Amino acid sequence: MAFRELLVEVGCEEMPAGWIPGLEVQLAERLAARLAEARIAARTPIRAFVGPRRLVATVAELADRQSDLEETITGPPVRAAFDAEGEPTRAALGFARKQGVDVSALARVVTPKGEYLACHRRLAGRTTRSLLGGVLAATLRALSFPKAMRWDATLDDGRGEFLFGRPVRWLVFLFGGRVVPFAIGRTPGAAATGVAPIRSGDTTCGHRFFARDGGPGQPIEVTSFADYRQRLARAYVLIDRGERRARVTRKLDACARRVGGTVAPIETQSDLAREVPDLVEYPSVVTGTFPHEFLELPDEVLSTTMVHHQHYFPVVDAGGELLPHFLAVTNTPRDNVARIARNAERVLVARLRDARFFWDADRALRLEDRLDRLDTLLFHKRLGSYRAKSERTADLAERIAGETLGRPAAAGAARRAGALSKADLATDMVGEFPELQGIMGGVYARGEGEPERVWKAIYHHYLPVGVRPGDPPSRDELGAAAVTWAAVSIADKLDTVVGLFGAGEKPTGSRDPLGIRRQAQGMLRILIDLPELTGLKARATIGSLLAMGRGTHAELAAEGAGRMAAFLLERLRYLLEERGFDLRNVRAVTHQPLDEIRPLDARRKLEVLPALTETSDFRTLAALFKRVKNIARELSAAEAFDAPFEALLTEPAERALLAEVERRRTVIDRAVERGSGFREAFGAAAKIGPAVDRFFTEVFVMADDPQLRHARLRLMKQVEQLILQLADVSEIVPEA
Repeated sequence: MAFRELLVEVGCEEMPAGWIPGLEVQLAERLAARLAEARIAARTPIRAFVGPRRLVATVAELADRQSDLEETITGPPVRAAFDAEGEPTRAALGFARKQGVDVSALARVVTPKGEYLACHRRLAGRTTRSLLGGVLAATLRALSFPKAMRWDATLDDGRGEFLFGRPVRWLVFLFGGRVVPFAIGRTPGAAATGVAPIRSGDTTCGHRFFARDGGPGQPIEVTSFADYRQRLARAYVLIDRGERRARVTRKLDACARRVGGTVAPIETQSDLAREVPDLVEYPSVVTGTFPHEFLELPDEVLSTTMVHHQHYFPVVDAGGELLPHFLAVTNTPRDNVARIARNAERVLVARLRDARFFWDADRALRLEDRLDRLDTLLFHKRLGSYRAKSERTADLAERIAGETLGRPAAAGAARRAGALSKADLATDMVGEFPELQGIMGGVYARGEGEPERVWKAIYHHYLPVGVRPGDPPSRDELGAAAVTWAAVSIADKLDTVVGLFGAGEKPTGSRDPLGIRRQAQGMLRILIDLPELTGLKARATIGSLLAMGRGTHAELAAEGAGRMAAFLLERLRYLLEERGFDLRNVRAVTHQPLDEIRPLDARRKLEVLPALTETSDFRTLAALFKRVKNIARELSAAEAFDAPFEALLTEPAERALLAEVERRRTVIDRAVERGSGFREAFGAAAKIGPAVDRFFTEVFVMADDPQLRHARLRLMKQVEQLILQLADVSEIVPEA
């Protein structure tokens, strides 16, 4: 079988940068799936490249013919296929006719259900060229876009209108260097302005404004992927996202060095560095300068203005201080660099003048003086204003610092920070730059002389956000404010989640306009990582926090309590799974009612479980534990310990299990009480497995003697309760 190269390029109008990484993965996966369905073998990997104006896929070696199909089609049972004289019945005749063969050509196959007539068929593979049109049509239809456009187009696959992320403008479709016929046509009845038929060819388009080959907008003929890639590079198009990213990094570093600095190493800058290669086809960098006087603005304001609003990169000196320069990534190779830089400078300076005006105006009032204005900003129609929310946050932060986190000395600072946490929503700066809410509150509080524990808690209290990696402030960055920050951040998120659920709001699979999911995940992340973030050993239960939250929303909380508990449990499990923990283990350590779960303990158990679950003793216990639970269901937890019963257990297997339970109880109880030593505790629990196995082998639990039966049930209940303190191990290893 021969192998040939496949090249597909779909040229379209510019797509948003945020679509491109996902589309690149999708394109390779969908094309691979469609080729597999068509039985077309690829000897080399499928490579996909997506840029602002094109989706490209190539396979260096693709079979030029689909594989033959050999199949056995089962027909009626033999007993129904022939009558008493051995003549074929209507069932046999009909089956043979349907397969296009004579009855005598049918075979007999033996199945678990008996002997059946069957037809063995061999279908010769068709040429790949004749199938590729259907493969491409199915691939394009399978692509999922955040928003798909209707543009009066259809494909030749009989499935009606063709939706796509952006209108298609050209199509390269080559197999073995020859064009594969394919067309994107006009829908029947489309207006005269609708899309003209787009037919596949061997010509592509270079950069929209710059090109060596034939000039801007002129077609570029290609014969292979190597030729395609080389000629597009000459036409100022880099199809590989990795190449574009490397070029951006190289150009940024070079331009920053020319002005005596480096690119600012901030999180928003790294986000921008990931985004800009998907905004341009041939990235270049220009250097701009702004007046030195604007360096008097806070770094947060300068960086936000440059990064968030203009997509510019700030430049810092060796000490990390901002320089009066910025770097802009453009889609122009070399032309008009000076003019582009001047225009960028004009736009940025105008934004910075606005920011300086807001900065000067905001400092005329203290944060505390703005609290009354929060009464005019509605948080939620059933939950009141942001003034009411900040008061609830202050109450909760004080209690969380003193009770949940065990730091009464930090309670006053937590209350103060909670009370001022939303005051910056009433400032002009946050009104113009919403990305700075919380941050500007911290900056203004610092300028007003608030203690470090207060202003840093305000500055960071929106963090962490959902599951975004790296956004909780580090313990070194927080310093003495770590406890205050944790208390205020938890309080703010707890008030939002409990209040909104009580008000009847709930996130769905596709919509969460109020950010409830993000708030819940942020709160749970703090609880999971509390020691690393704050240095505290507090192991808060979710139930204790919910009780506090319900207290501030007593008139509403009961309305959504059940839904909220299920939601939070699902979010906790999701967070733990996102960290790479096995789903079965996650369910095992979060089996309790939500009120009893300690997120930090759940994480610590999951960290030690993988090393234990493959041991024979542990697997024995896990396989038998479902049976233990089923038997122990006869009794309540209290009945297991209400009176002595050991004297009734005389069988050797009973005594051995009882002794094993008592021997391991101390280690397990101590680990659960302290929230540490779970490796030893799970090891001790595993040692009970063989004794449980022997007990079930030698002892009949449901004895006729009611006292003996009750004693054995109580022993089972004790085993169950002891193990469940650690995990429901029956979730980990399926019952044999």
